[in-house]
Amino acid sequence: MAETHHDYLTDLKKYVPNPDEAAVNGIAKHLGIALRTRDASYVAATDPEEVKRVRESFLKKKLGLTQSDAELDAALKEVLNRMHGVHDKHRVTVYYLLAEKFGKLGAFHGKEEAHAGA
Repeated sequence: MAETHHDYLTDLKKYVPNPDEAAVNGIAKHLGIALRTRDASYVAATDPEEVKRVRESFLKKKLGLTQSDAELDAALKEVLNRMHGVHDKHRVTVYYLLAEKFGKLGAFHGKEEAHAGA
């Protein structure tokens, strides 16, 4: 599994000079089997169901965020706009940039993961 993390780090370095490798690995571990299929390993930026899935499953459930749907959707749109021009938006990269934006990268360092929403 570690060999694929290199690709995520390389992709992230387009947006973040020194990505937090532990957080990248934690996000990849959290996504697990979903990363095995090409479609699931990317975020479909123009699909309203995908935007809802990211908001509900990742931002609210995993990160424990309580902002309004409009605020969370705006944050996702901001991250996706930051990646403008990139057709295949890696899910790990999108999730990392969102977690970073909300100061939640520590939730993927392992020890705190169980209490990320507490």
